[in-house]
Parts: sequence; C-alpha cells; structure tokens
Amino acid sequence: MRASKARELRQAKQANQGRLSFEYEVEADDGRVTSYGGLPLVIDVLRSQGADQSIRRHIQVRERACDFDEVAVIEALVLMLAAGGDCLDDMKMLAQDKGLCRLLERQLPSPETVRDFLYAFHDDALVEKAKAELPEGEVAYIPAENGALAGLGKVMTDFVRAVGKRRQTTEATIDADATLVESRKREAKCHYDDGRGYQPMVAVWAQEDLIVAEQFRDGNVPSSKGVLDFAKQAFAGLPEEMKLRRFRGDSAFFVWDLMKWLFRERIGFTISARISKELKDACLAVPQANWRLLESRLHEDVYIAEVLHVPVDWPGDLPTVRFIGIRFDPKQRDMFDTRETKYLAVATNRKSPAAELVKWHWEKAGTIEHVHDVMKNELGAGVLPCGRFGANAAWWRINALTYNVLSAMKSIGMPPELKDARPKRLRFAVFTIPATIASHARQLWAHLKDRSEQAMKNLLLPRRRFWTGPVPI
Repeated sequence: MRASKARELRQAKQANQGRLSFEYEVEADDGRVTSYGGLPLVIDVLRSQGADQSIRRHIQVRERACDFDEVAVIEALVLMLAAGGDCLDDMKMLAQDKGLCRLLERQLPSPETVRDFLYAFHDDALVEKAKAELPEGEVAYIPAENGALAGLGKVMTDFVRAVGKRRQTTEATIDADATLVESRKREAKCHYDDGRGYQPMVAVWAQEDLIVAEQFRDGNVPSSKGVLDFAKQAFAGLPEEMKLRRFRGDSAFFVWDLMKWLFRERIGFTISARISKELKDACLAVPQANWRLLESRLHEDVYIAEVLHVPVDWPGDLPTVRFIGIRFDPKQRDMFDTRETKYLAVATNRKSPAAELVKWHWEKAGTIEHVHDVMKNELGAGVLPCGRFGANAAWWRINALTYNVLSAMKSIGMPPELKDARPKRLRFAVFTIPATIASHARQLWAHLKDRSEQAMKNLLLPRRRFWTGPVPI
C-alpha cells in the first residue's frame, strides 16, 4: 500500500515538472563571499617564480603616480585570461567580485586602463621603418619590438628559466610552428588560406610544456621568414643547464642556414623537407627492397627508407644531412578513387633508427598544435583587442605567459589527476571553488567549501608547494 502511494506521489511530481520552485533575490556584495576562491593561486604561481620582480625590472610604461602599475595590470590580465575571459570588457566581471579583490588586496583595473596599457607596446615608427627597409618586390615585414614589448619577452624568459630550475630539467626538445589567427580588422593582412588575419610563430619546450619564444606576425608573412633568428631566440630562452638539446619543425624550417646552425651548435633535429624535384627523384631511385613498412593504416600503407640526397650548396666542413623518405601507398581503390603514391621526407642530423626518428618527429603535432589550440580557443589569443600591431603582439605574449603559468601550476603543485588538465578543467575544478572571507587576529582567511577533500588537494597543498624548493621531475 505504501509503495503504491509513493509511486502515485512520484508520478504526480513528474507530471508537474517545469519551472523550478525556488526564486532569485539580489543582495549587495559585501565582500564576504567569492566564487573564485581558487583563482588567486594564479598570482601565487607568478610571484613564487619571481615574475612580479621581473616585470618591475624590464617594463616601465606607467607613470609612478598611477593607481595600477605594470605588475598590477599584467597580473590582472593573466587572472582574467585564466578565469576564461577573452576580451578586455571581461575584466569587469572579476573587478565586480569584491571578495576576490579582498583576497588580492587590491582592486582590478578597468578595461579602459588595460587598453591604454596595451597601447604602450605599439610604436608606429617601428612599423614604418620595417616597411621602408623592405627589399624591392617584397611586401611582408616583421616590425622590431619597442622597449616595452621586448621587456615583456624578458619576463617570459625569466619565468621559463625559473620553472626549469625548480623542475631541475636537463633535456629540452623545442617544437616550433606558426598558426593562423583569423581577424576582420582593417589592419589584418591576407594570409595563405584565403582569409585575413595574423600568423604568429610559437616555440614550445616539449618536456615542460612551456612556451620559450613567440613572435607576432602579420598574416602575409611567410612562415619560413626569419626562422634562424627565431630558433636562436627559442634556445636562448632555455635554462643554461640543458645537457641535451633537440629541435623539431615542419617544412617552414627547411632552411639551409638554420640546419647549418643546428649542426654547429650540436642540436639534434628533424625537419620536414620540402619535396623538390631532385629530392623526389632521389626517393623514386630507392630500390623497392629498401622500403620498410612503418605502419598500415585504414586506407594506406606507410613505408620509410634512407634516401641519398646531397644539397648542392651544403658546406664541406659539415656532415651531410640525412634524409629519410616516407612513402604513402593507397590500398585497394574503387573506381572513383584518384589517389596516387605520395612521397614526403624528413631531414635530420641524428643517427637513431629511421622508424624511431619518424615517429619521434610526428610527436611534434601533439605538442605545438595543442598549444595553438589552447591559446586560441581556451585562452584569449584568438580574440585580438585592437588594430594596433604592437598592442596585439603584447596581448598574444601575455596569453603565452598565462599558458606558461597554468602549465607551471600543474607541474609544480597540482594532484596527479590534474597534471594534464586544460584551462577549462582547471576553472571547473580549482578556480571556481567558492570561499567565504573573514578577517580575525589581523589575518585574512578564505574559508573554502570542502567538497570531498578536493579543496585540500586542489588548493591548500599546491599553494604550499609553490613556495617551497625544487620540484624534480
């Protein structure tokens, strides 16, 4: 009888489902509650690695009487990007959280203040100078960086070296590639993919998941332009203790001067080769018996072989570049299938087995493309704030700094289940843990709402680790 009655009540409740029965009521924010109880960890990571001191050393664009100095604005931008904001107006959302401002011990700047700050990284004279120095017939240029933008780059380098020192890493593989950022701004240039936008270059320290160098570029700049200087910048951004250095790049980096430099610096590399007529002929000349099956895919088989190819202008004082040919053979075709055998190649100076090198080279896509995706789609790098080139370059660089901060947070302090977390996962599990705020005995306290001990694992323990000694791999 009771079961029948309970079933009737449940059915009646289901029949009346619709608008939830609670009501909303708006109360004034008195600063005693914040929905971002875990977000201040971002500032802990920055300051524990000395980023605030580095900013003071390298960037001076604000007047001393300003309410928000360089450290305050850059920290606010990193906070906003980490929290999920992707445009300057999103700064208002954080600034309106009085509890969060109490934990940070200061107010957050307005969008207008941040925009004026970014304008300081732009210099029209440098853009005009780059245009004037173009060789005849060329239209693509990369402006030099003014003092503020170069200083921001030094802040990035200092942060990477500090994290590397804590982690005691002695091996570095640099993965580099360019990415497209679509834009409808008047100043955006046409790019190779029939659109308009920008094409910044990024170099990532694969072992530590840290961006060691980046360069903001117009969309019409060839990705192969200036790659030697960019590679030098990337390796210069590493800690000095590196015992083993390697480099992976796509065909944009198939530049003789770069490979000569890598040889002389004893940096092992694999670079996707451009298939010239001479290189393709060398692949076709390889005997069939020399091709070895690398892997069998659904629609094709992949074979590899050593290819004899000596560039005509290769210097005699260096060992010859090694070429590994890659052949893609389509499997059984149907009557509408027009696929043909395709040849690619990898240039290298390493002596490891060919199969091992090709698979290692392909791993690059799992690092650099992940970084591009996170920066553009989970941080704010895909939404540029204005039409001024230098301001957009600073915005891109601050997004790269935010990426590094979140990566360092995971490697230094987060529990194992969050080591590979993307930013949106960190927001859900860490940054939005609610907290009530109280002050007693001259100490400010953030009382976290404990949810199955996750607050202890995700906030309290990591914060202690940020301010302790080295964290070995």
